[in-house]
Amino acid sequence: MIASLRGLVGEKNANDVVIDVNGVGYRVLMSLLALARLPEEGEPVKLRIRTVVREDSLDLYGFGTKLEEELFLLLTSVSQVGPKLALNVMSGLEAETLVQVLAKGEVGRLTKIRGVGRKTAERLVLELKDKVKLLALEGGAPEAAAGTIAGASPLRDDLVSALVNLGYKPPQAERAADAAAERLGPAASFEELFREALKELRQR
Repeated sequence: MIASLRGLVGEKNANDVVIDVNGVGYRVLMSLLALARLPEEGEPVKLRIRTVVREDSLDLYGFGTKLEEELFLLLTSVSQVGPKLALNVMSGLEAETLVQVLAKGEVGRLTKIRGVGRKTAERLVLELKDKVKLLALEGGAPEAAAGTIAGASPLRDDLVSALVNLGYKPPQAERAADAAAERLGPAASFEELFREALKELRQR
């Protein structure tokens, strides 16, 4: 099984990236937040990889940090949570924040992530509340403050970067990010802001 890939960032898409390793392109599925942090196309990168083999497919899932990979494994250990839903959850909250949300049993914040209903959120908390606390004890996830997109914040930077990676010019991306934040408010997740920003850009 492939455990990691080191190569050049190739084609970037909305949900995946192609990593060029000595002329061979590997398509790797990633969360929106992880994709937003990738270097520019043609730049070197190293990703941690989890290979998921099924009867009709072999998919590679990529992570920038050990914490992201461990969270992915925990999420997919929950009943009825597959790899794609796990990535969806990780697209809605930063890894450190997600650990804290699960540890504190904040079901309401989880239901704000697109595709996560209340039953799924409750199941995630029930099965992972104690397990994620071990990540915090190991130093993998310090207490994270709630992100805000106003001004120059990490969440705004990630959102602008994700839009630029899709081919939009920085000024366009910044205006769309600010417009999305104004509409949805400070409690919105990255995924909600990302989709709202894309809607804003497509209307122009």
